[in-house]
Amino acid sequence: MVSRRKFIAAGTAALAGLAVEGSAEARVTDQPASTNGEYTPVIVPNGATLPFKRAAGVKIFHLIAEPVQHEMSPGLNLECWGYNGRTPGPVIEVVEGDRVRIYVTNKLPEPTTVHWHGVLLPNGMDGVSGLTQPPIQVGETFRYEFTFKHPGTFMYHPHFDEMTQMGLGMMGMIVVHPKRRIGPKVDRDFSLMLSEWFVEPGARRPNPSVMNEFNLLTFNSRAFPGTEPLVVRTGERVRIRFGNLGAMDHHPIHLHGFTFRVTGTDGGPVPLSAQKPETAVLVPVGTTRDIELVADVPGDWPMHCHMTHHIMNQMGHDLPNLIGADLSKLDAAMKPIFPDYTSMGAEGMGGHAEHMEHLRVPKNSIPMRGMRGPFGYIDMGGMFTILKVRNELSSRADPGWYEHPKGEVASVATAEELERDGIDSGEKKETPDPHRHHKHHAPTRKT
Repeated sequence: MVSRRKFIAAGTAALAGLAVEGSAEARVTDQPASTNGEYTPVIVPNGATLPFKRAAGVKIFHLIAEPVQHEMSPGLNLECWGYNGRTPGPVIEVVEGDRVRIYVTNKLPEPTTVHWHGVLLPNGMDGVSGLTQPPIQVGETFRYEFTFKHPGTFMYHPHFDEMTQMGLGMMGMIVVHPKRRIGPKVDRDFSLMLSEWFVEPGARRPNPSVMNEFNLLTFNSRAFPGTEPLVVRTGERVRIRFGNLGAMDHHPIHLHGFTFRVTGTDGGPVPLSAQKPETAVLVPVGTTRDIELVADVPGDWPMHCHMTHHIMNQMGHDLPNLIGADLSKLDAAMKPIFPDYTSMGAEGMGGHAEHMEHLRVPKNSIPMRGMRGPFGYIDMGGMFTILKVRNELSSRADPGWYEHPKGEVASVATAEELERDGIDSGEKKETPDPHRHHKHHAPTRKT
């Protein structure tokens, strides 16, 4: 029998001297190109694919479980756990029928394993600590070897101390392209992992013990405005793969401007006869969903979770309901003590996100943070990103804000338009009093 020490040494030696096939960095940003005429390589916004080596017909990957420094959004830097220096870990991308050998090195302060979520494989490669394998001890490298028999979108994550390790960011996506293409060829194929976190404002480490009051929701471990847009050319066929390894919440992901079809799950491709048009797709915990659409209308189209608290950043969930309250006396009493004090909530929360940029908040926090858009402040965050569709693209970099054709932007209705169409807006029109002197004027809205 081979000892574990000899087994680890043999695995480490097998990694040495093999040339890397492909660059993860290049495949993140380059325009997609068909590989062997069969599939379009996956694009990972704010992420990467895992490079592999090839030997004797086997694709060889190396995952390193380790603490990572991670920027969730500008102004919020965290100490997480992940793989190969990032969270989520790099996407493992293969083709149906590929034989793989995946080495996993543990640089965490506790044991771990890797479970290949949704992948059909031999029981001893399933990655459940104590049941199908011993845990990977600190400093050890284990070898997993199996064949990807089925196409689809899958995931990987630990099955040791899952609450802590997954709560700190240890998860990743697996893309298995079909050996023979199913359906029309896509031009852009995106991968997005959905996650939820609790980070106390001012803290640097997520709290994995929180069970439901999550205050940061992310695509690929990034919260808006830190999410990269999905950039496509008008008319391109687009696939977006979603995986949800959050602790508790399902996510109804809604895309503005288009209908799409759900074409795959972690169980495999969805038959055409079972597909139907949708504008939102529910991604339950522990599942994946693939959607496909033709991006035939240019513009900046939001895509976000439709659970309203999931598009806010570090918003408190235990605030009193102050809608309609008169807070003037409170403000007057607090200002001499705390000059930066500002009451919120009496007239709704809109606009406060922009104000937060000018107020003192705990260091390393992004409470209610959004970003400036072409028409004002975008007061959303969290699980929010933008599908940017353009007629012309010089590169796949962010093309900036969309320039709308004249007359195609909603605007304030003029008095002439209201009168023309018989619309009573309810605004009272006062008869001018020639004897009345106005000292104050209501502010006018700029258009």
